[in-house]
Amino acid sequence: MKGANANETMSTTRTLPPAGWTQRPDLARLVDVLSQGSVRWVGGAVRDTLLGDEVKDVDAATSLLPETVTQQLEGAGIKIVPTGIEHGTVTAVLDGGPVEITTLRRDVSTDGRRATVAFASNWRDDAARRDFTINALYVDPQTLEIADYFGGLDDLDARRVRFIGDARERIREDHLRILRYYRFQARFGSALDPEAEEACAELAETLKGLSRERVAAELLSLLALPDPYPTIQRMREQGVLPVILPEAGHSELARMQLLIGIEAQYGVEPDPLRRLAALIPAVPALAENVAARLRLSRAQRDQLTCLAGRGSEDGKAPFALAYRVGVGEARDRLLLSGVDPRPVAHWQVPDFPLKGGEIVARGVRAGPEVARIMQAVEARWIAADFPNRDQVLEMLQEELSQ
Repeated sequence: MKGANANETMSTTRTLPPAGWTQRPDLARLVDVLSQGSVRWVGGAVRDTLLGDEVKDVDAATSLLPETVTQQLEGAGIKIVPTGIEHGTVTAVLDGGPVEITTLRRDVSTDGRRATVAFASNWRDDAARRDFTINALYVDPQTLEIADYFGGLDDLDARRVRFIGDARERIREDHLRILRYYRFQARFGSALDPEAEEACAELAETLKGLSRERVAAELLSLLALPDPYPTIQRMREQGVLPVILPEAGHSELARMQLLIGIEAQYGVEPDPLRRLAALIPAVPALAENVAARLRLSRAQRDQLTCLAGRGSEDGKAPFALAYRVGVGEARDRLLLSGVDPRPVAHWQVPDFPLKGGEIVARGVRAGPEVARIMQAVEARWIAADFPNRDQVLEMLQEELSQ
């Protein structure tokens, strides 16, 4: 099936099924305040409601200009945040959660990384600039009628992710749509769209022109899904994954597939950084380079580097590992090694029951020797599975006597 044609007629033969969010009083008030123009719910909230999934965010589109939206909302005492006002988006802060309100738009020019837009008055124009048909479904807040310009309802029923218009053209407008396609296909897809698959493979190299932060955000969102392995494997076969993560070879993909099964076996929630660690060799210096290339946060870099330090000894002394690197990192390293992490999952890391002053009080001059003795006693304490203070003092006495 080819990409959705921009000249397709609108379908309004279906209505949105009952959903709690559509009955929120604060949303009804929002629509009433903006009654000077037309308002429709759009995007993820519509799509997820049709699929029976949890709705996390509500977005709206309107024929009103952003200045008018701002004036109307502020006049009604509704707080707004100009989150993307240069692109026509303001966020209304409501009791039930924030709502992004975007003026109808059409693309004027694109360069693969950003678009220059103009405000529009035609709903079809706004729908035509969106990426996938399943994201271009609009709902009338009053009647709950669905406006579908490009066959999104049929694609949703078929679990098919399809670009609006020519797939290659849509990717050239925004190269990130390659990664968005795979993420959406992994989450919603069943039937593959040949045109989309071919276009993503053909234009994979364009991903090199994107900011690393945008690539990392999409990659981590994909890895956070319940089972991204089939999609990741297809990305590798089609030459897309090597562009953004060349470290992920055949053995690394096999490790991630194994990890996903182990997570399910032990009832552990997916974690994208843990899965990213599976996709690269267990070499801390390499992990540091990957984290830097993807512009991960300092905390994410530290976590990825720690997970890359995993080894065969981890499973032999899981509590010592948890004491050294932390419970969360120990759990992840055990999972990556195929070891049951449950013994350490809720373990309270004990404090080492000895202070340097106690060593000084026993006649040792403050300085390097105190640190050496502390480290020696702590190592014995860990090896003995964290015994009580009385045994630690015995260990100290033995060290002093030597």
